[in-house]
Amino acid sequence: TPADGNPKAQAALGISPREKDVLDLLAAGFSNKEIARELGVSPNTVKTHVARLLEKLEADRRTQAILKARELGLVR
Repeated sequence: TPADGNPKAQAALGISPREKDVLDLLAAGFSNKEIARELGVSPNTVKTHVARLLEKLEADRRTQAILKARELGLVR
């Protein structure tokens, strides 16, 4: 698994830097409220980022998105 977060896969999937931040925190087990607090955004903004990540990773739920992101080397 690349330690750099696999920028090629990130670009191919169209994952923005902010979405990557959200993905990293999701993988670390943070809730939407915790992510919002950590990034200084509203919980609704986090929900939007999560929804876009689910689409881009072709996942139905957060756990599937995290698993696929790990398989692609996007997160540890």
